[in-house]
Amino acid sequence: MDRVNKLDVFYHDRLVGTMALYQERLAAFEYSSDWLKNGFSISPFSLPLKKKVFMPKIDPFEGLFGVFSDSLPDGWGRLLVDRLMRRNGINLQMVGNLERLAIVGSSGMGALTYRPVISMENAHNEMTLDEIARECERILNTESTDNLDYLFAKGGSSGGARPKILTRVDGEDWIIKFPSTDDNKNIGKLEYDYALCAKECGLNMEEVRLFSSTNTSGYFGTRRFDRIGEGETGKLHMVSAAGLLETSHRIPNLDYDILMKLTLQLTKSMEECEKLYRLMCFNVFAHNRDDHSKNFTYIYMEGESRWILSPAYDLTYANSIGGEHATTVNGNGIDPGMGDILAVAKRIGLNTTKARKTAEQMKECVFEMLKDYVKETH
Repeated sequence: MDRVNKLDVFYHDRLVGTMALYQERLAAFEYSSDWLKNGFSISPFSLPLKKKVFMPKIDPFEGLFGVFSDSLPDGWGRLLVDRLMRRNGINLQMVGNLERLAIVGSSGMGALTYRPVISMENAHNEMTLDEIARECERILNTESTDNLDYLFAKGGSSGGARPKILTRVDGEDWIIKFPSTDDNKNIGKLEYDYALCAKECGLNMEEVRLFSSTNTSGYFGTRRFDRIGEGETGKLHMVSAAGLLETSHRIPNLDYDILMKLTLQLTKSMEECEKLYRLMCFNVFAHNRDDHSKNFTYIYMEGESRWILSPAYDLTYANSIGGEHATTVNGNGIDPGMGDILAVAKRIGLNTTKARKTAEQMKECVFEMLKDYVKETH
């Protein structure tokens, strides 16, 4: 594989700017002159719309700015890319992040695309969901499968730890997940039940389905919130909280106070803060403690020139390091309760009476709909 020292970044086939490798480690970035006239800041805190060369730090994204790191596959997707490169005799030590972004090309999450493109996939035949699940299990357990090209083509640009495919359902873009090695085989039903409860609790969620299986209670699928139509113009630009704040999601270092301030500063909207408040309440009551900084995402609505909080996602019964919340609530990651929740609401300026009523209603909803998974402890 040839080394990539320069990479152009596009949005809807418009040149946003160029990344160039500096000292073999840092991907410097500069907006194009046309984008400076007619574009928007793709990451407002790190890359304001200015004519200058922006230089990232080496940490936490190995010399990339967070917004570009968000385009890289994580967990399952990276595993597939690495396995495919090893199979093709490529030394992974010689592959940097610019090469990895070139492999992503136009297949990544969100709207940013990268050129030149390094093509890695070959022709493949379609498979059923149960067949895909078996191949995912095989590659996790044995590191080999005859269908690696298929899995890469379907999920090589995805994030998250669990195996998944990016596919089309009824003419729309969807994500369908499969059990990982440590998962209960019926984890799809668990995430589906959580999503239905979240909707009932008033969270903004994309459409979800439980796809049938002969081996499990079903595979969880959700329509992608970063796609609103066909082609490049149907892609929405998005950045995770980790990308915006230039912080690793692998290290629990956030509090919901910080996320509230980020949301208010970015969106200029208390309505978006209320959405985040509902999500915080749900995560506390439903024991979703893997609430790290990549599980909060913001979408740029270009036609309205504003940022909004994305629909909620990755909601399930989960723990982070030490069994605590990855994002603390009023500084409490062990056992946050109503007092901590309301303290966060008060500091950002939400009406305390309304916030308490919302939290109590959500608590009742969670413990009624998810009683098979969580017990009332608050």
